[in-house]
Amino acid sequence: MQNYLQHFLPPGVDINELTFAALLLIAFLAVVVVWGTLTVREPSQRRIREVASRRETLRDISMAPRRRGRNAESSNFMRSVVLSLNLLRTEQAQQVAIKLAAAGWRRGDAVVRYFFFKLVLPAVIGLGGLLWMTSLHLLSHSTSIRAAVAAGLALLGFFLPDMYVNNAATKRQTKLQRQLPDMLDMMVTCSEAGLSLDATLRRASDEFAKAAPELSDEVALTCVEMEFLPDRGQALLNFAERTGLPSIKSMVNTLQQAQRFGTPLSQALRTLAAEFRDERILKAEEKAARLPALLTVPMVLFILPPLFIVLLGPAIIRIYDTLIH
Repeated sequence: MQNYLQHFLPPGVDINELTFAALLLIAFLAVVVVWGTLTVREPSQRRIREVASRRETLRDISMAPRRRGRNAESSNFMRSVVLSLNLLRTEQAQQVAIKLAAAGWRRGDAVVRYFFFKLVLPAVIGLGGLLWMTSLHLLSHSTSIRAAVAAGLALLGFFLPDMYVNNAATKRQTKLQRQLPDMLDMMVTCSEAGLSLDATLRRASDEFAKAAPELSDEVALTCVEMEFLPDRGQALLNFAERTGLPSIKSMVNTLQQAQRFGTPLSQALRTLAAEFRDERILKAEEKAARLPALLTVPMVLFILPPLFIVLLGPAIIRIYDTLIH
């Protein structure tokens, strides 16, 4: 038998060496299989490591690393000025933190910077405008008017941080409102596939990381809070409070009711997605209905005068030539 098999092998290859190599390979594979079977990894430890890694990643995304050097010194100076006036201990500080979170600024020094610019900008803009008018000799003969203009600039500097924050929050809420129906469809698909609420939110956040980064960031932060907070409902309430959108508050209420009463999550999310899409269509139709009224003023100012000139101009020229000659 050995000689028969040797006949099929290439010259120079010994069948005994080949058999020994095959036995060594089989023994190595058997050791690997036995090792993998006996080594039972603890799933909870692996889950804890994954959650900790995800938490660190989200912390790096949501909170930019503290800058060193000159920027750190300026941040410390701002904090010392704000803390000396006890502005962070007021009730307004909590409301400001909520507004800044709605604008996407959740860093610890965001409130400090807001109050600092709230204090500094009126003086800077007011005195800067006064010096500018003085250097250019504007309103030099009217001190009262110059003081009124400086006071108006100071008042503008006082309201400028609020205007900037409200504008940023409005733009971000608009993006969240547009991205929400698509993410709800993804959550419906995940829930129908049998995923839990945590897994559904996590998968939706991963899938929309590039298409909807703002909403994906909020949902990912909600997933982390649901895994670490003792009350899962508080994480959902924080999600609604951070965004400040009525649609997200409705989604949070629906998710809480589904968890409390055991109703199908996919059906509730599908209904919400349909309602939000209908609302978006109604808003688009409302804007289209307002369009004729908005176009009336430009039409009267820029379209009708050239039209009258084109239509009545030749007749007026002919009448003028006839009367002259």
